[in-house]
Amino acid sequence: MQVAILTVGDEVLAGDITNSNATWLASQLTDRGSTVERILTVPDERQLIADTVAEWADDFGAVIVTGGLGGTHDDVTADAIADAFDRSLVVDDTVRDDVLETVAEYRDLDPDTVTEADLGFDVDAWAALPTGSRALINPEGLCPGCVLENVYAFPGVPTEVQALFDLVAAEFDGDTVSETLYTPLPEAAVVETVAEARARFDVTVGSYPDTERQNRLKVTGTDPAAVEDAVAWLGEQITIDDS
Repeated sequence: MQVAILTVGDEVLAGDITNSNATWLASQLTDRGSTVERILTVPDERQLIADTVAEWADDFGAVIVTGGLGGTHDDVTADAIADAFDRSLVVDDTVRDDVLETVAEYRDLDPDTVTEADLGFDVDAWAALPTGSRALINPEGLCPGCVLENVYAFPGVPTEVQALFDLVAAEFDGDTVSETLYTPLPEAAVVETVAEARARFDVTVGSYPDTERQNRLKVTGTDPAAVEDAVAWLGEQITIDDS
């Protein structure tokens, strides 16, 4: 599956928050055999988010959006995703009950008896999701995630992203496999060998400088046998660090 990751947030673009979500998601997706084709960060602009989601939903097998879900003034992601599919927002009773209970627990109140009036909290603003979406109840926080067609939306808190992704991770299983090698040779010394490996085998080979172990080679393909053969061949051509 080809996947695009869209990170939403003025704070990310300002450098106030590190975009650890995109890095973590890309690693998880790659490990599951999917291919990440795009990673983009955009500000909290409803129209821009909607346009990007609409375009990417057509271009890729799946789109993952993180950030901008919730009930604060700059949380526009749910509205934008609804716009992208020409939907409205709706509040599901199950989602609403979960948000209400979560807020009550935050304030040490009885979730079985507390009311929205007791909390002075706009529950619907936090529970609203695009019509027809599949709600993802958040086990680590307040705001739910959702899935609408091939678009997956998570709040921006890293622990919540990870918990919600776990609920849908199996939907990203793919055929891509990878193996990693390390060599003490500098990157410039293996350029020709890497190029020949790509030509000989139906694989891609990435070369990445590594500060601790000199150079990292990542062999990726959809045929496990081809990946194994390429790794074996590379081991015969260059020095491999087995430590």
